[in-house]
Formats: sequence, structure tokens, C-alpha cells
Amino acid sequence: MNTLLWVLVGALAYSVVLMALYTRGYLPDAVRVQGPLTTIHTQRGRAFLNWLSGPRRFWRAWSNLGVGIAVVVMVGMFAFLVWSALATLQSPVQTQANQPSNFLIIPGVNDFLPLAVAPEIVFGLLIALVVHEGGHGLLCRVEDIDIDSLGLVLLTVVPVGAFVEPDEESQANADRGARSRMFAAGVTNNFAVTAVAFALLFGPVIASITPAAGLAVGGAYAGAPAAEAGIEGGDRITAVGGTPVSGPDEFRAVLSEAPATVEVTIDGERTVSLKRRVTVVGAVEGNPLGLSVDAGDGATTITAINGTGVRTIAEFRELAREHEIARVATSEGEAVAPLGAYVTNVSETGPLANQTNLSGPLTVTRIDGQRVLDYGDLDRALSGDTRDAGDTVTLRVYADGQFREVDVTLGGTDADPRVGIVVTRGVSGVVVDDLGIQRYPAEAYLALLGGDGKLPPGLGGLAGTPLGLVYAALLLPLASAVSAALPYNFAGFYGEFAGFYDVTGPLGALGEGPVFLLANVLFWTGWINIQLGIFNCIPGYPLDGGRILRMGAEGLVSRLPVANRNRMVTTLTTSIGVTMLAALLVIVFAPQFL
Repeated sequence: MNTLLWVLVGALAYSVVLMALYTRGYLPDAVRVQGPLTTIHTQRGRAFLNWLSGPRRFWRAWSNLGVGIAVVVMVGMFAFLVWSALATLQSPVQTQANQPSNFLIIPGVNDFLPLAVAPEIVFGLLIALVVHEGGHGLLCRVEDIDIDSLGLVLLTVVPVGAFVEPDEESQANADRGARSRMFAAGVTNNFAVTAVAFALLFGPVIASITPAAGLAVGGAYAGAPAAEAGIEGGDRITAVGGTPVSGPDEFRAVLSEAPATVEVTIDGERTVSLKRRVTVVGAVEGNPLGLSVDAGDGATTITAINGTGVRTIAEFRELAREHEIARVATSEGEAVAPLGAYVTNVSETGPLANQTNLSGPLTVTRIDGQRVLDYGDLDRALSGDTRDAGDTVTLRVYADGQFREVDVTLGGTDADPRVGIVVTRGVSGVVVDDLGIQRYPAEAYLALLGGDGKLPPGLGGLAGTPLGLVYAALLLPLASAVSAALPYNFAGFYGEFAGFYDVTGPLGALGEGPVFLLANVLFWTGWINIQLGIFNCIPGYPLDGGRILRMGAEGLVSRLPVANRNRMVTTLTTSIGVTMLAALLVIVFAPQFL
């Protein structure tokens, strides 16, 4: 039996014993048990809240600001969830991001929350729950609403939350403004904690972290030279052929001049020899070369183009540029195919579809006579730096077994002129590498947190503003589902990934361990607080957003000449709440059944 199973068995046994004691009256009145959850109720802390509630004018102003923020987020969440549900019904694609288990903030169960940073995640969750419930309790005292009890929530013996129980009669006697401020206080505090945590993270903490010298290795493709040489995730390549490399750009430059058999130094300590060969590490289904990636059958290699042998990426690309269609020899056999940017889909409303009868799939080999080998070539040929919307270009394409040249007037904008096609990565839909190293973009993750580093393509605008940094931080745990340039989900500076960074600058004297721990705590505290705040703004009962919605509905309906105002309020709030619940269910479960 593994450790997790022992933990589950122990938790079940503990819950059964505690439930038996509770039902027989052996536990104190302050302790209440519901399955694995235990709540401890107390009135201690009321004196502290009474003292803290002294500057009532300040706390009311603070919570009035929170009501405004909550209303804006409520409207945004309503629109977002309805839009997402409609989009899911139109295109019910099952992805890792919308797996039901990934909606739970449970490390090890949620694919995006690794067990290795569970302490930091649990700490952030505790902070979020305490400040949230503490905000409700504080505003209860500010608004003279009595508190029946305060307390902790335990999952068996592990604290997982806090709570405040307002006196129902006292709460009912308070005016709508007081109750609205009380309900909004929790999310206001969550957003405030987020601001503080991210300000510290993006400021002195990230300023003290820099990418370590060398190429960060996230892993090696099975059957590729790197894997055969024992290179694995967590390694750093610090030299190629005896020449030190400081980062990815320098690594590529040095490697391009290296021979077919090259020696690389790992972590500045050991040197391994690699015999380079053009290995297929990615392939779109149905590509012209008919190649695929199947770890069970070993790695596929490309050995020659039109009879000329190739061993490196440079040799492969040089020969491929010379031949728009070629006989390609591989370890799986030979194929005659066009070599260019492989288009899997032509948009029905795009310029190419509107101006020609092409529908895809097809291969683009030239644009205005300029050789196009892959997506990068095509993107540069059509970039806003060289083309404008409205310009006419001549595309040479291979479709339906023959070459054609078509004139197309570009759409899009001057900054982003478009043909209306979906282009896959690689040459003719096949991605190759001569070492088989999976690079970990350490500098990109750091840059998205406001540090030094090169931003990934398509995400450069995120790091320009504080709100952009917050948005980037929220996306990083789901990075692999957001951008192909970020193949690994970023969960902090931990384990083998911490070796890709150095600590210098203002906090350098503390050492790597404390700084990385502080960065992880701030990252997850900010991440969880904003998630909890946004979630509680969903306008559905019993969430704070649903309660604030009811206060607003009561205020609106009180001004209308209707006979049964309570029924109208209930109808309005219930309708919105049911719509939210239905939208959530569609987002979570529809991709599995449609």
C-alpha cells in the first residue's frame, strides 16, 4: 500500500471514530462533526474584532469600495460564464484545463497544482479563508451585527478554513447597505491580500532571481541522442564543444557551428558525447511526409533528402530549402512530398478561401518568390513590418497533387495582415531536432513575473503593466494549455526547476532556499486569494455575490409598483443563480458528453 492510501485509510478511520464520539455526546458542545469535517466553535476573538472595528468610518468606506469592485466582478463573471458555456456548446473540446478534477484546488488531484508545493498552496488557502471570514466578522461588529460564534474548519486534523456565524435576527434587522458591506468585506480583503502578495513578488523578490547560465533542460525525447546520453530534466547544458553558453540564444549559435558529433557539458561538471541525427520529435496527423511520433516504436529519424545525407538541423534545412518537393529518406522508409509550411485548415471567411477555391490541407512553399519552409518563414514574410492589409501577394502552394500560384489580397490589420490559414509547426507538419532536448523556458517564466528574461512569442504585452503581470501570474500554472511557447506549467521555484535560477540582488544574502520559499508562498497566496475572491463574486446563492445580488434586487424592486416584491426578488435572483449553475455544469461536463 502506498503512502497516499495509508493517509486515506487513516483519515477514514479517524472520521468514523470522531463521528461515533460526537453522536454519543462525548465531545464538547463547541465541537461539531460532519463526516471528515470538524468545526470548532468559539466566541473568543470577539473582543479583538470589537477593538479592530473602532475606526468605523474607515471600514465602511473600505467595504463600500469593495461593494463596487464586487458588483463589477459579478457582472464580468456572469458574462464570462455564459459566454464560456455557449462557446463550449458550440465547440465541446475536452482539454486538460476543463477536466472536472482540475476545478478543485487540491494539490496532487488538480493536474496544475503539484504535490511538491502543497505546503505553500495550503498556506495560501488558509490565509485566503482567514482574511475572507475575518472581513465578514469585522464588518459585523462595524455594523452592530451580533456574532454567534467564530471558529476553525478541520479536514480530520488539518486546518482548512475559518468561519464567522452572524446572529440571524441581528443580521435581518440591519439595513441593506450594512449587509451588503458585510458580504463584500471578504472578497475585498482577498483582493487586498492579492495586491500585497504580488507587489512583494513582482518587486524585491523577483528582482533577486535571475536565470542560471546555460540551457535549462526540461527533458529529452525518447530515442533521441540526448536521451541516449543520459540527459534528463533538471540538467543545465553549460558548454558545447568546450565553449561556454550563457543562455538559449548562445547555445543555438554555438551548436550551429559544432560538428555532427559534439560534446556538451552538464552543470559544469560532466561531459557527454552526442552523435547528432535529425530526429522527429513532433508531427501533425496527416502530414505530407506520413511521419508520426510513437514512443513505443522508438524515434523516427530523417537520414537523407534526394539522396544527400543529413545529420544536423542546419544540413536538413539547407537541403530542404533547395527542393520544394523532394524524396525524403527516413528510418521508416522513403516518401516524396512537398517541403514547406503545412496548412491544416483554411478559414471559410478568410482571404484565401474567398479569393480562391482552395480549402486545405495544402503546403505553402513560396510567397512572392521567397522560399517558405515553415511557420516562422511564413510569419516573417507576412509580418506587419513588411506587409499591410490590402497588399496583394502571390502564394505558391502544393495542393491536390500539384503546384499552383494564386494571388491573394491580405486581410486583417496593417499590424497583423492575414491570409486566413492555420499553419502547423515544423517543416511540412513535422518538427525535428538533432539532439532531442526539451528546453525549459526558465527566462520566459521569470519575465512574465516581471523579472529579467526574454518574453515568449504572443505574450509580450503581459509584462508591461501591473495588471498584466497579475494576469500572467494567474495563467502560469496553466501555461502549457495557454501557449505552445510555454510547454511546462509553472508552479513556482521548486525541485529540479529551482536549479534553473540563481539568487542575487537585494535578497541575495538570504540564500536560495529562503528566497525561493518566499517567492512560492507569495505566488500561491496571491493566486489563491484572487481566485477565491473572484469565485465568491459569482452571483449565485450561497456565495457572497449571490447575497449582494439579493440586496441590490431588493433595493431595485422596492422602487417598483408591484404587489409581491419578495416573489419578484426571489424570481430574479433564482433565475440568475440557476443560469450561473447551468453555465458551470456545461463548462465542466459538456465536453465529456458532446
